[in-house]
Amino acid sequence: MKAAVLYEVNQPLVIEDVSLPKPGPREVLIRTAVAGLCHSDLHFMEGLYPHPLPAVLGHESAGVVEQVGSDVTYVKPGDHVVTCLSVFCGTCDNCTTGRTVLCTDTTVKLLPGASNRMQWSKPEKLHQFLNLSSFAEQMLVHENAIVKIRKEMPLDLAALIGCGVITGYGAVVNTAKVTAGETVAVIGCGGVGMAAINGAQIAGAGRIIAIDTNPAKLQLATKLGATDIINPADGDVVKQVRDLTNGGVHHSFEVLGRKETAEQAFGMLASGGTATIVGMIPFGQKIELHGFDFLRERRIQGSSMGSNHFRVDMPRLVDFYLRGRLHLEDWISAKLKLSEINEGFANMKAGKTLRSVIMFDS
Repeated sequence: MKAAVLYEVNQPLVIEDVSLPKPGPREVLIRTAVAGLCHSDLHFMEGLYPHPLPAVLGHESAGVVEQVGSDVTYVKPGDHVVTCLSVFCGTCDNCTTGRTVLCTDTTVKLLPGASNRMQWSKPEKLHQFLNLSSFAEQMLVHENAIVKIRKEMPLDLAALIGCGVITGYGAVVNTAKVTAGETVAVIGCGGVGMAAINGAQIAGAGRIIAIDTNPAKLQLATKLGATDIINPADGDVVKQVRDLTNGGVHHSFEVLGRKETAEQAFGMLASGGTATIVGMIPFGQKIELHGFDFLRERRIQGSSMGSNHFRVDMPRLVDFYLRGRLHLEDWISAKLKLSEINEGFANMKAGKTLRSVIMFDS
């Protein structure tokens, strides 16, 4: 099969021939239909987060099951699936207390053969990325890394649910637990930010403030549920939010992964408010907050993949889409071939796209 390989950080991906063995007892072989280009992949490509190289990146994807291992009962050949990097073992403390997204045993107990999944003719070891590696025509994954979906769901839109949608929606609904009537501010209107805005609308938020420097993205945000828009170019963001809300918001969501916007998210809170950091702040970077603000019971918290229970959440998101409540059609800016993947990431970095997807049947 063809796969896009990252050899070195800050270098283009290279299309190579790669092979996969047959599925092990609990493994599933998937024919990749669609893979989304996620900003998280770009973080690893730029070396902002460490990962062993060479590797096949990609983690936001959907496809069709081709083969299953001897012990797999969850799916069968022909099933449509969405992948999720929140693979779970089901037996560690976090899994057995219902926090599968924080599974602590994915590489020791769950995936003992994962290091040998990807094979090629070169002497270097080729590493799988986040137990998935979806920038490839096929994926060999553990059965606990996928969820079955209804076949009437378009696979190009289903792929978005695998990371961007579940991360933004889940941060609002699962992590922050936004309730009806509360005020919400979302800093950054990329794919994850749009999912947070749409999720806040589904949750019944009374006021949803979209914050971005791109007028086109702000316009789309209003279609997805934003009641107010703020452009940081117009002045101090925290002051604009506080003036608009007469004191601050109940919930803020930072989805850009930047020090200054994380600090702004905390600064725009009303007393008793919660800032949820969704973006991937570069590894090792610290943020600074005013200690006095904590006396008014303001909180700041992280969110990992939307605190998801993906085998419950993702089918519900599919239902939301099919019922017209989750608006995904406007998210895809470009449909690319695997050979065009570097162009897709260049456009992402330049802020020209909301979401680009690799279509493997094109």
